[in-house]
Amino acid sequence: MAVVTAPPPTQQPPLAPAVHLSDRARSERRLGWLLSAPAVIVMLLVTAYPMGRAVYLSLFSYRLTDPNAREYIGLRNYSTILTDSLWWSDVWTTVVITIITVVVELVIGFAFAMVMHRILFGRRLVRTAILIPYGIITVVSAFAWQYAFALDSGFINSWFHLGDKAWFGAHGSALFVICLSEIWKTTPFMALLLLAGLAQVPEELQEAAKVDGATWWQRLRKVTLPNMKAAIMVAVLFRTLDAFRIFDNIFIMTSGAQQTETVSFLTYRQTISRTALGLGGAVSVLLFLCVVLIAAIFIAGFRVDLGQVRGDD
Repeated sequence: MAVVTAPPPTQQPPLAPAVHLSDRARSERRLGWLLSAPAVIVMLLVTAYPMGRAVYLSLFSYRLTDPNAREYIGLRNYSTILTDSLWWSDVWTTVVITIITVVVELVIGFAFAMVMHRILFGRRLVRTAILIPYGIITVVSAFAWQYAFALDSGFINSWFHLGDKAWFGAHGSALFVICLSEIWKTTPFMALLLLAGLAQVPEELQEAAKVDGATWWQRLRKVTLPNMKAAIMVAVLFRTLDAFRIFDNIFIMTSGAQQTETVSFLTYRQTISRTALGLGGAVSVLLFLCVVLIAAIFIAGFRVDLGQVRGDD
């Protein structure tokens, strides 16, 4: 008589550990939603109609100068934009400006934040002086930088003995001036956010690391930066979203010449200059989707849990 043996039980893959939120983290999350709800509601009331109108117009071939010729064309505007090399060129220019300005602002802003955090005498004066550029209107700042680097009236060429260098006459030098003006204007904003993050780093950890013989670089890498992860994410995310929508400096300095046109300026040119509301609406919708995508990538990439940052169980 044959003995039938039962097959060994198949091993189930281990289940992923459930994400556990402490009572404090859960309470703060609920409080965060309650505090942000009024602002979110007001923002939706203000922006819902313009956004919906832009999506609606993007589905039509519609020029403001010929309203009677409006024709529904579905997603053809999006197809036209995404298959045009001009769109990808403007996206690349926008990405280059964004990466350069945000990276430089992060480094300089962190240095400023360290100075403002450690300085003992004249702290208020130093903080006020650092924040002055951020308080200047962007258009005024852009005109000042354009004047400084202008070929006929600028003083940069004479100060540095550069002769008749036309800064806005070439792609590279024009982008350099645009990035420089953006860095000068918004680095204080980055420094202010990072300063708030530095204030959250426990001083006891710094002292313990000193006692253990850690160098300044080791304390920065192992103690300061890990405890500033949330502040760094907020600062970089805000500046990236703002830099990706850069418009004022481009409009004032080059008007998109020398291949310095960005996605925001392309939206302006299609909607205002060419009065092509359909194409302009499609570009604005694509710009909005790019901003949402950037925000989603940052949030998913950093995965900041404020409860873990504090060490909650």
